[in-house]
Amino acid sequence: MEELFKNHIRSKKLLDESKTYLLAISGGIDSVCLGYLLRSAGINFALAHVNFGLRDAESQQDEAFVRGLAKDWKVQIHVVNTNKEEMGHQGISVQMAAREFRYGWFEKLIKENGYEGLLVAHHADDQLETIFLNLLRGTGIEGIYGMSEIRGNIIRPMLGFSRLEISDYMIKNSYSWREDSSNQKNEYKRNILRNRVFPLLNEEFPEAIQVLDGSFKRLKDTGKAFFFLYEKWKSEVIITEGDYQYLSLKEISNISGKHSMLYYWLRDFGFSYSDVQDIFSSIDKGEAGKTFYAGKYMLNKDREYLILGNNDFDWEEKNIELHDISVQLKGNKYDILHLEGAIEIDKSKENAMLDLDKLQFPLVIKKWEAGDRIVPLGMDKPKKISDLLVDLKVPLIKKKQVLVLWSGDEIAWVVGFRIGEHFKCGPKTKRVLYFKNL
Repeated sequence: MEELFKNHIRSKKLLDESKTYLLAISGGIDSVCLGYLLRSAGINFALAHVNFGLRDAESQQDEAFVRGLAKDWKVQIHVVNTNKEEMGHQGISVQMAAREFRYGWFEKLIKENGYEGLLVAHHADDQLETIFLNLLRGTGIEGIYGMSEIRGNIIRPMLGFSRLEISDYMIKNSYSWREDSSNQKNEYKRNILRNRVFPLLNEEFPEAIQVLDGSFKRLKDTGKAFFFLYEKWKSEVIITEGDYQYLSLKEISNISGKHSMLYYWLRDFGFSYSDVQDIFSSIDKGEAGKTFYAGKYMLNKDREYLILGNNDFDWEEKNIELHDISVQLKGNKYDILHLEGAIEIDKSKENAMLDLDKLQFPLVIKKWEAGDRIVPLGMDKPKKISDLLVDLKVPLIKKKQVLVLWSGDEIAWVVGFRIGEHFKCGPKTKRVLYFKNL
């Protein structure tokens, strides 16, 4: 096994003989085995052991054992003692709290001592257990990837070896290790898989573990192909404009595997697979204007598009004085220009040309509110902002972020959409205040 291990870490370029690593060691057969393999391969390492004190005398004996290994191996050892109270596990299991404490401490040691990375002794059987647990929780294709040999500064150089190979190696060499009595208790799902499910599987289907391992590796490769094609699809169909992303309903409705495609687009914004199912249900029902929320993001099902944007839009009133030369609005910067004499009217809805002599300063930029009204350009009667936005077919997701420019007690401009009739420039206009989007 030593030669196989050396060839494995060299072919995969997992470890560097010129570097020093931190080995997480419990005293159990897996981590102790990894220590012996590292020594045989000439890899420099220090030990890190956490004594949680959860098994009373056994925990103290574990610590004494790993300290003895450190002395025999002539390597540095780091030990920390903690307990349930010090870890704190409000809202999470003791197991999860222990894991968070353990990896947080390991990370601190790595930074303080300049270790190249953290070595953990997960092996092929642990990999299958992880995949099965993911499947039992409900997972997509990434759930069957399992653990990576390298992720961040965590390195798993024994993923290619089975529990049986590890046991045979340790027994053959008469190496000692500590047995964790809690591993025999079926209080946790992982232990049930390890102690009951997998032994039965192997008994009924010889070499089942090896076959499953090969199958999951093939599926992982298929998953990589999917994500390559997904990224290509996303770059071709997702339209980004400012703070919004658009996906055509026609595009997503007609593609194979549409649930997966939509999920992988939206998951980075906090949406779940169940949200995706609800979105497609809304599409099938033809519900225009339906919105879905995930944290600070919202997805709006408009007439032809799914529109993704930020739901967390805070805006404090902003005054504009006569002498101001620019203003930042909704991520867009506007130059404020003063023009005189005959000018050509800018008809772009993004910009606004207003008769300066009809304005009352300071002007005020606010979020529009229910009941706000404007006399839109070309009309002679007031219209509710809400009705104007409906007429302009502004998606609901964008309505929340619409700003208005007040001059005295009148709205002079619905920013980015329409100026007020009373403030338009005409033949008698002598001075113009021009908001020009950069």
